[in-house]
Amino acid sequence: MAAWSDWQPLELNPAPSAATLAEILDGGQAFRWYRQGDGAWRGGWAGNAAELRLQHGALQWRAPAELAPVTGPALRDYLALDQNWAELADALPWRSDAHLASCLAAFPGLRILRQPLGETLLHFLCSATKQIVQIKQMSALLAARHGAPLLPPSTFHPQLSTQFHRLPTWAELAEISETELRRCLLGFRARYIHQTAGFLAAHPGWLEATAALPYAAAKEKLCELPGVGEKIADCVLLFGAAKLEAFPVDVWILKTMAQRYGLRGWRPAQVAHFGRVHFGPLAGLAQQFLFAFERRHGGR
Repeated sequence: MAAWSDWQPLELNPAPSAATLAEILDGGQAFRWYRQGDGAWRGGWAGNAAELRLQHGALQWRAPAELAPVTGPALRDYLALDQNWAELADALPWRSDAHLASCLAAFPGLRILRQPLGETLLHFLCSATKQIVQIKQMSALLAARHGAPLLPPSTFHPQLSTQFHRLPTWAELAEISETELRRCLLGFRARYIHQTAGFLAAHPGWLEATAALPYAAAKEKLCELPGVGEKIADCVLLFGAAKLEAFPVDVWILKTMAQRYGLRGWRPAQVAHFGRVHFGPLAGLAQQFLFAFERRHGGR
């Protein structure tokens, strides 16, 4: 019995470079992907687990054999293969914005993942004052301690049976004490997650209904949740609700907008407004190019 399915192609045209693939999977959109010793990326979302690799310039995937029939179609949705990301990037104002043009050239094929809304909210509630590696550590602990295993115990591949867990749902989180959540290295964030879980348990369907609202109304509603400010709300809407007009502002975006666009001393809300006006309805896609470039090439 094979532990993994065979490697299969993914129809990304063009296929991302190694640097772009790393930025998509491990650049601050998602927090459950890990580079393996052979260069492949192993990760999970919702009830799925998969590996991705670049082989001879093409992107391929495989999954644990039991999960592959479901994970294959789910992966295509997760990677938003139905969107023409090259066409969307070309619609950005790079022709009149030399710095944006440099960012697009540095990360060809960059795209925004289509992540589960609840998982996205959980991850970004973990993100306050933390770096990517620390958010990934919290996520891994939450999944291992409080998430259900994706594979049944098996004598054929015991390592896979114990390796993959989904994140706990918000309904499950509502049953976990703040003290227990703190054992997942959440610190003060445990209070916000505990309170948010209680609110969502008392208001079923609230999160999905909020995400269905127009961008501005959805952002206003999300900011009512404990621990959710404008930056977290924008991240949740961009990465979990496909609101491409959202323009999250963190320290990297503040830096690039100050140095490259002359917005020194501007408050985050002002920078976010400028971003939405300057980059237009695809501001969130522009933000990802700016963010990736600044982290990789800041100061040059």
